[in-house]
Amino acid sequence: MLIETARDRGEWFCAEVAVGELCEAGEFERALTVLEPFVAVGWPFAVRESASILVRLGRIEEGLALVRPDAAGLESAFDCRWFAGALVEAGRVDEAIGVLTPHLGEPWILESLVDLTRGENCDARVLELLAPCAERALGGAADCRCSAAGGRRECRHQPSEVLVKYSRVLERMGRADEAIRRLGPVLPAVPGVAWRYAELLADQGRFEQLRELATGEHAGLALNQYAKALEEQGELREAEAVLHEALATDAEYTRRRLMAFLARQGRLDEVVDVGRPTYEDAEGNLLHEAIDLLIRAGSPERALELVDGLGAAYAEAHADVLGYTRLRLLAKAGRYAEGIAEARALSEREPGQWDTTLAWLLDLDGRPDEALDLLRSSTEREAHRAIAQILTRHGHYAEAVAVIPTVSAQREAWDRR
Repeated sequence: MLIETARDRGEWFCAEVAVGELCEAGEFERALTVLEPFVAVGWPFAVRESASILVRLGRIEEGLALVRPDAAGLESAFDCRWFAGALVEAGRVDEAIGVLTPHLGEPWILESLVDLTRGENCDARVLELLAPCAERALGGAADCRCSAAGGRRECRHQPSEVLVKYSRVLERMGRADEAIRRLGPVLPAVPGVAWRYAELLADQGRFEQLRELATGEHAGLALNQYAKALEEQGELREAEAVLHEALATDAEYTRRRLMAFLARQGRLDEVVDVGRPTYEDAEGNLLHEAIDLLIRAGSPERALELVDGLGAAYAEAHADVLGYTRLRLLAKAGRYAEGIAEARALSEREPGQWDTTLAWLLDLDGRPDEALDLLRSSTEREAHRAIAQILTRHGHYAEAVAVIPTVSAQREAWDRR
């Protein structure tokens, strides 16, 4: 059905999933057939996927030809990135590096270089390309404006970014000690790299150095890594103490980590209490973080108590979001009838705005026909998607596909809006 839908309706997402399934089953030629109409109109994702499949089939030159940039394309970092990826798949890593080199002034291309070459036995070459920017950063330069690796454009790397990449290549070469030795002295000039330095120390089991880092001037970036290392070592009390201490220097990030830590220990009341100072804030609000942790811990009832305990002013200002959240929690708790009653009340106040949610609850309550009747008469914009979802859940796949407007119909509707 996926293949038929992709072919008959021009649905790219159906084609994408179908191609993935076919490739997993080893049916590469059929996958290419599914992609053909999309390649014909130049859809870039289809072109790239076709190139990848052709390379895997051993039709390397044919695949590379699909994504090989012309003279103008060689000026495009995006075009070169996709061509380099295909070259790596074809085992031509040196050529891929050559294609990327003129664009290494772009931070995301440097990231691509590091990612694409992982495990390809060319780390010495990658390290050499990183060296010009890394040496400037290690020397304390505030920024880097070199012509990176002979590239066409001025380098735009920040010292901390390039040093993180440099240290990762060193680490995968088995030279983590060297990465630690090189990063340590530069921390005063490039404090933003302290988190990576802490990560290296933890990975190498250097806990005393990590403790010193986490209790010094770089505590804000290193304490959380130290706490993670302690937890992994089973030192739970010490890890918790470190996280509580870190709240003073990095409250928002550490509070989130402490809540997750407590949830892993099953201490759900404390999860709620730690997040409580933020629940009615405009910024850094961790209400939904707490709700998700409670749901994952199998305690939707506790999450409902949290929502119902919010202040009246906040609840009124965020009525729509909290209304939906409450309905979701009632469903998680299996209280479908109560959720349906609340959704009906909301729908009476705001006709047409709660139809898909009400239908979802009706279906969960074992009343799919009522849910479908409601949606078929609904004016809610996404009602057709909800209909398709319900039909799919009950095994009516062909009907579900028929409900969804074609790509051209969706485009026309968008233009009208």
